[in-house]
Amino acid sequence: MESKKYVYFQRDNVWIGYWEEFPDYMTQGETLEELQGNLRDIYKDITDGSIPCVHHVGELQIA
Repeated sequence: MESKKYVYFQRDNVWIGYWEEFPDYMTQGETLEELQGNLRDIYKDITDGSIPCVHHVGELQIA
């Protein structure tokens, strides 16, 4: 099983999160479990081409 890092926080009564690799694509849920399910859904959409022009985060060694 593969795992990916995500960032999440609670604002009022809503959990908000996004994939560390794709910070432009946020989702939310009423519970942490719902947020995790929504994150799985959006990850599938991002990686299967359903969302065009996906922004990626990269790392480049400069020295």
